[in-house]
Amino acid sequence: MNFSHLKQIAMGTEEFKKEMDLANWFSQLAYDQWAPIPVSGARPSARYKVMFVTITENLHAAEVADEKLYIGGGSRTGRYLPDVQVFDFRGLVWSSLKLKSEVDGGKGEPNGAWEALPAISDHSMVKWGNKLLLLGGHSKATSDSMIVRFIDLETHACGVVETSGKAPVARGGHSVTLVGSRLIIFGGEDRNRRLLNDVYALDLETMAWNVVATKLAPPAPRFDHTAAINGEHYLLIFGGCSHSIFFNDLHLLDLQTMEWSQPEVRGDLVTPRAGHAGVTIGENWYIVGGGDNKNGCPETLVLNMSKLAWSALTSVKERDPLASEGLSVCSALINGDLHLVAFGGYNGKYNNEVFVMRLKSRDASRPKIFQSPAAAAAAASVTAAYALAKSEKLDFSNLNLNSNGAGNSPSEQDLAFEIDALKEEKKVLGLSLAEVRAENSRLTEKVDEVNGTHAELSKELHSVQGQLVAERSRCFKLEAQIAEVQKMLESLQSIENEVQLLRRQKSALEQEIERNAAQKQGSGGVWRWIAG
Repeated sequence: MNFSHLKQIAMGTEEFKKEMDLANWFSQLAYDQWAPIPVSGARPSARYKVMFVTITENLHAAEVADEKLYIGGGSRTGRYLPDVQVFDFRGLVWSSLKLKSEVDGGKGEPNGAWEALPAISDHSMVKWGNKLLLLGGHSKATSDSMIVRFIDLETHACGVVETSGKAPVARGGHSVTLVGSRLIIFGGEDRNRRLLNDVYALDLETMAWNVVATKLAPPAPRFDHTAAINGEHYLLIFGGCSHSIFFNDLHLLDLQTMEWSQPEVRGDLVTPRAGHAGVTIGENWYIVGGGDNKNGCPETLVLNMSKLAWSALTSVKERDPLASEGLSVCSALINGDLHLVAFGGYNGKYNNEVFVMRLKSRDASRPKIFQSPAAAAAAASVTAAYALAKSEKLDFSNLNLNSNGAGNSPSEQDLAFEIDALKEEKKVLGLSLAEVRAENSRLTEKVDEVNGTHAELSKELHSVQGQLVAERSRCFKLEAQIAEVQKMLESLQSIENEVQLLRRQKSALEQEIERNAAQKQGSGGVWRWIAG
């Protein structure tokens, strides 16, 4: 995927932080853009593979909900962390949660608390009732099966939940998804580094484990993936990795038929990643960060779970803390608006900043005046005028919007303000369209250049293939000549053997002739002595 169209809207979160007014930071946030929260006081130690959730506390009926961010555990430089930290969105300050172990009668003895909540990483954390549940993870405490721990948000007591049934093997890097009153656990890596793709369910009402028997081909065993639920009907699994492969596939488990499938997705092409984080809001699944141990993923993705279509929401710089592996993300209601909240991660260094993204609602593209009952009659007129202006460049200053309903007509000042906003949006869309056209032109030039290079390479390939054919023919001739020479060498060897045999026969014949001659000479001497 080419994310060059996002580079102009991507800004370093550090640059944004310098420009922020600490007192009114939430009102200065742009929609669909990441920004760091200006934190006061001390921060938790930087870490990754940390889990957190946001908790809403209704303090007074007349006040807005007070959001708090809870983080627990994580890893840093190979060490597991045992602390639980709380971030208050109202005061913008961190505080440490002092836990009381049930083992020591709730007295808050340090040793007891550490025993109940050991240093842990690669775990999962969900909120159920007034408790935080921590499931699985890697720690120095050994266990054959997955341990479920709890933190009481009212008493700050912590301990281990007693469960029944066949519990899954101890693991980390798994996913935990809340479906009604059940937790669905998928995949992960056990303490022997064995990769898993099994499915378990924990009934939170009875705290009983069950093995979920599935049908058809499951996803490949993996860890550090993300999971989401769509309409309590489908469990979605995205990305993750094995010990050598990073995935960008999407798998669905039908929770009614328990059948796995790998659907065809539309939209932008998504790069493989692991260690990313995800959170669902309505039908949208937001994916942040991740990487492949070489490069971080700077884009924030959105999957429309009903249409199964990917799109890139925004992007940050390459070395931004949000382009990290092992970060966590959740949603929070801040000042009446939905936000994404991200924390932690590792991209060459460990991070401990809190980042937020103010999300544009589904109807945010429409002016708020059109969402009120007082302007219902004028909504259709403005919408039609806006559509007409795109094609005919209609001058909004000459429009006369009337409503027949008594007391339902918006003021001219409000309408003028909304019309000006539409004009500005039109300008922005025009600039975006020009950028897209320019990008398409550049891509066309690149395609032509690639096609030209392909043609030249094809010619070179044909030439090399011709040379290869000639070399093969020459090799065949050389092989034939070598075979003839080998035959000649074999015949020379037989001739040499015959010559050696003849030489031996000649030598034997010469020796026999010499013996015969010597015998003749001895015989003639005797006869001469007798005659004399």
